[in-house]
Amino acid sequence: MTAAALLLFCLLPAQEVSQSGLRLERVRPMVSQPLRAPRALVASVHELATQAGIDVLHKGGNAFDAAVAVGFALAVVHPEAGNLGGSGYMLLRTKEGAVHAVDYAGQAPAAARPGMFTNTMEANVGYKAVAVPGTPAGLGLVHDRFGRLKWAQCLEPAYKLAKDGFPASLRLELILKLQVPVMKRFADSARILLHGADQPLKQGEIVKQPELAETIRRMQRKGWSEFYTGETAQRIAKDMAAHGGAITYEDLRGFEAAMVEPLRIEYRKHTVLTMPPSSSGGYAMAVMLNVLDQYPAKIGMEGSAASRHLLIEAMRRGFAARARALREGESIVPQLITKEYARQATADLAVHTNESPDTTHFAIADSDGNLVTNTYTLSGFFGSQVVAAGTGVMLNNHMSVFSNFPGSQNSIAPGKRYPSTMAPTIVLRPDGAPWLALGTPGAITIPSTLTQVIVNMIDFKMALRDAVEFPRIHAVSGQVDAEPAALVYDVAEKLKRMGHQINPRFRAQGDVSALEIEEGTGWRIGWADGRRGGVVKGY
Repeated sequence: MTAAALLLFCLLPAQEVSQSGLRLERVRPMVSQPLRAPRALVASVHELATQAGIDVLHKGGNAFDAAVAVGFALAVVHPEAGNLGGSGYMLLRTKEGAVHAVDYAGQAPAAARPGMFTNTMEANVGYKAVAVPGTPAGLGLVHDRFGRLKWAQCLEPAYKLAKDGFPASLRLELILKLQVPVMKRFADSARILLHGADQPLKQGEIVKQPELAETIRRMQRKGWSEFYTGETAQRIAKDMAAHGGAITYEDLRGFEAAMVEPLRIEYRKHTVLTMPPSSSGGYAMAVMLNVLDQYPAKIGMEGSAASRHLLIEAMRRGFAARARALREGESIVPQLITKEYARQATADLAVHTNESPDTTHFAIADSDGNLVTNTYTLSGFFGSQVVAAGTGVMLNNHMSVFSNFPGSQNSIAPGKRYPSTMAPTIVLRPDGAPWLALGTPGAITIPSTLTQVIVNMIDFKMALRDAVEFPRIHAVSGQVDAEPAALVYDVAEKLKRMGHQINPRFRAQGDVSALEIEEGTGWRIGWADGRRGGVVKGY
């Protein structure tokens, strides 16, 4: 490994893949202790976004106001995944105990059809790869229903960050170097992030984004719908038309976020609430937990061959259920998340008792008892690589998630929402009191990552930090991917004898942001995964 490659390896966040195909991943060691705060807490991947949420809470806002502030701030300071031009899902619990799921997944434009892409690159990069963004509508819906501060106040931190700038990190410098071969093709993207050509921002440079600041300012003055019906929508539609994109002004004007009922299952007497379809990650995780719920767990068995074997088999059945729902349709999801389905799916399971893309997440708890857990994405790293002309908005490449071929349940169709694995989740204690709010990026690994954190907390009584940092595995059907230290030698050998194919890849899985409500005291405890180095703040 060259010195330059070694430096990239040491400093890049986990699971990041450039459009040029280079993958450099790592696992950071556990450091420090979780933050404990008596009243309120915000956890996100970037310090300035976390601070934006805290600032809004200090001004009298609630968790939902803070979610808007964090979501908009991440669009400024974390452009590879934070977004206005992407989409996602939010799960929230009000102080009264009501739980709501918000689906603001991106959807295919009206002109989208199977066969619209002539090659894989076209589906991943450029204007045709963009689906109708959902983030402004999703955050706007939450604020309209539950916010306390004025909308403009919630956007002010993001506006100032975009207008006045923030210092580029070494991490941003290094990851932008990976984007140069593709991003330099797009004028506004190159101007903002590559000095107009092919020279990435350097550590310490102040990153100012005046067009994005003006876009945020327009939304401050005219509301979130300005993105879909105002000057911003007109600019996006004009840029799309000029470059062969499919999105029109009518597509933007017609987008709506939806408030939907969360999925609900019981795991070891705890209630687990997560995202329903269009998310496919929520029910995949639900199947995994239902499988595990049939078998007793013992403290001290974490990391053992027996425990890993059950996890692997649960993951395989969860992903098989996901594949079936994508093939047959969402109507079968209620059947898939039943305990009876889990029993049928494990009828042939041999239990061994002697010894298995770029997104971002934030979690918020306020002093009133409201909780927010939100996962949103551009899909790929920096999405389509396109910043819409005159807006400063980095656009997604959600269309790459659909099948380009006709006849599949996941085939491209006008107005269709893409089947993301994002699955923000809330866990209640057996008495119904709120306990955990968590979520993670990681594409297909999201359900397996969240399952492991929940199992670590409930079954193995781990503290929040340890539950998040514990080495992870992932299995869909064939081989088992394992983080470093996830499978020590004797465990790996035992799993091989059970018939599992082990792939000890040097990689990191997920980037969990999580908070816990401490039993008895009500204190908020927060931890941001060391795999990418997020930040938690509270008071």
